[in-house]
Amino acid sequence: MVAVMIGIDPHKASHTAVAIDPAEVPLGQLRVRASAVQAERLLGWAQAWPERAWAVEGAGGLGHLLAQQLLSAGERVLDVPPKLAARVRLLATGNINKNDPNDARSVAVAALRSAGVREVRRDDHAAVLKVWSKRYQDLGRARTQVACRLHQVMCELIPGGVPGEITAGQAERILASITPAEAVQAARWELAAELTEDLRGIDARIRQARTKLAAAVIGDVRHVARFPDRDHFAAYNGTAPIEVSSGGRKIWRLSRRGNRRLNHAIHMAAVTQIRHRHSQGHAYYQKKLAEGKTGKEALRALKRQVSDAIYACLQADARRAAAHVKGPGGQPGNGSDSSAAGSHPGHRLFGQATPGPRHHTTTAASDPAPGPASARGRAGHSSIAATLPLAKPQVQVQRPQRSEDERPGGAASQRPYSAARKARGQGSQAKPQRPKTASRAHENDRRNP
Repeated sequence: MVAVMIGIDPHKASHTAVAIDPAEVPLGQLRVRASAVQAERLLGWAQAWPERAWAVEGAGGLGHLLAQQLLSAGERVLDVPPKLAARVRLLATGNINKNDPNDARSVAVAALRSAGVREVRRDDHAAVLKVWSKRYQDLGRARTQVACRLHQVMCELIPGGVPGEITAGQAERILASITPAEAVQAARWELAAELTEDLRGIDARIRQARTKLAAAVIGDVRHVARFPDRDHFAAYNGTAPIEVSSGGRKIWRLSRRGNRRLNHAIHMAAVTQIRHRHSQGHAYYQKKLAEGKTGKEALRALKRQVSDAIYACLQADARRAAAHVKGPGGQPGNGSDSSAAGSHPGHRLFGQATPGPRHHTTTAASDPAPGPASARGRAGHSSIAATLPLAKPQVQVQRPQRSEDERPGGAASQRPYSAARKARGQGSQAKPQRPKTASRAHENDRRNP
């Protein structure tokens, strides 16, 4: 354990640092402006504690530059997630007001007490891929916005607008055939022409970004050694379901957690597999549908298989790098020849990762061993099938089936005057007939002679 932990709450204009000892006693604090000498000032202030470590909140966000500067100076830096630091502050006793010194102290305590806080590494080629992956995604969003706006303007110029996807060349041809008759229509025509030029420019930038983008997955994963197994990797990318069980009920729901960029990349890979009938993914998807799964459930199952295949590829790349088979950049799994850097749907994207596991209602059985991988990807890409581990046994819990009348809001609750309820109501409302006694019989005879 380090003698002193220094927590940093980074902001755009300033950074606040608080040093604590192993007993969480504050030793000092410093606030520096975000400038070219920010790291030098922090290092000069921390010279009093030679055995120290730095904990930066969100080292991949606002604290990224400062964390990299500290790493360049030979310091040990930890990355503390903002949610973890917030939980520490809320559970603390005493002064828990929301301010920068308290936030920095919470960051230091979280790094000191939490075993899962990861250590920050120097930026490598994977960081380059991540930069262009974000750029490519931002350009895609911008193109969608411009295309939607162009669709709307086209609907005001021609009846029915443009069906389906619109392109810059298509919009230009349509505008060339339109002659504005009035000022309002002329303004809309001019706006559509500007939107067409914007769309053409975005398309050109997307093509440029695509040439620089090798693999979005590698850019976000960076080092596959961060994940002990494929289950941790699936939890990171959001393809593993979340358990929401209670008592004897075992229920899992769709996960909204994890890296959404990586989840989107896996989603697009699964959708592409489904669209190509010759792919292994399409066969797996159809098999799930035949088992009674809905379309969304089958897609989620396929996404998990793609996640497992990507994890196996990244592990294979890391093993080859460890065996001194270096790729471009010398980093494990980096470079255009990585087997995880995307492949055509015609090739075996995940090969035997989807052999069709046996499903049992209450017990789990291991999947059959995958067959030999005979197909290979394009030149420079190894087949994934040869490196994939056996698929994890899947357990399907059988739920008791209730009839339509027993379900909440079912037919029974919608028929308040059903025969069964009517019979029960009549039975509860009927009054028992008391036997006539001798006195009552005499009184009746007297009243009715």
